[in-house]
Amino acid sequence: MSINPGAAEFPHRQIAAQLRERIRRGDWQPGERLPSIPAMAEMFGVAKQTVQRTVDQLRVEGILITKPGSGTYVRGTRRRLNRLSRGRYGAHRGYHADLAARYRQQLTGVGREAAPPEVADAFGVRDGTEMLVRRHVVRTDDATVEVGASWFRVTDATGTSLERLEAFGRPLYQEAEEVLDRRYASATDTISARQPSREEAEILQIRPDTPVLHLLHVAFDETRKPIEVAQATWPGPMTTLTEEYRIPGPSPEPDPDPGLALA
Repeated sequence: MSINPGAAEFPHRQIAAQLRERIRRGDWQPGERLPSIPAMAEMFGVAKQTVQRTVDQLRVEGILITKPGSGTYVRGTRRRLNRLSRGRYGAHRGYHADLAARYRQQLTGVGREAAPPEVADAFGVRDGTEMLVRRHVVRTDDATVEVGASWFRVTDATGTSLERLEAFGRPLYQEAEEVLDRRYASATDTISARQPSREEAEILQIRPDTPVLHLLHVAFDETRKPIEVAQATWPGPMTTLTEEYRIPGPSPEPDPDPGLALA
């Protein structure tokens, strides 16, 4: 392994490219410890500070993780979310079995809070309007992969099971449909990238400068009135979103106007 001092690319980025390639080839497996920073500095013939910059970059990208007092390790493969929020509805208005097997959702809090701007805008109310929020995290075997929240109007949810700190054993929207007597008819998903809040970074166990993907999901009834506004935040470098959909065939050519044909 070596770098090209005359290349336009910075040395730490050249090293990062080589480390990515070796990890992709399988030279280092998920969970495997990399050589120490002094050892890699000697390998590449660069200063230790250059290798540290490389490690910092690959940590932000989610490829490496540093364990204090232990070393630097390959973090593992990206978590592929093969759906946006539509996955919560499933093929038959329920959870997909494979999602339930791979991800565990834990309810972390239920209460009334001031709605943040994006939630208030979705409901068409003033910023800071008090709303009911149900907060959760989603975990895999080795990490927390999602921080989420579902918001409801207080006037809708008061006196219902949505106020209780309990899981329902079925998708939240099914519980909401029953207790609110309103059917989820359509929804919009808006995804953006941003820096995490301090709390999000701590829960997701990422650096504060690691970007996150943020989803705003607004579910409507048949009258286009919002029932629920849900938020989900994922560590960006470790998450890919994949949508599979059918592409319609070409429309048949319309028959020529008989009147024009006879003219």
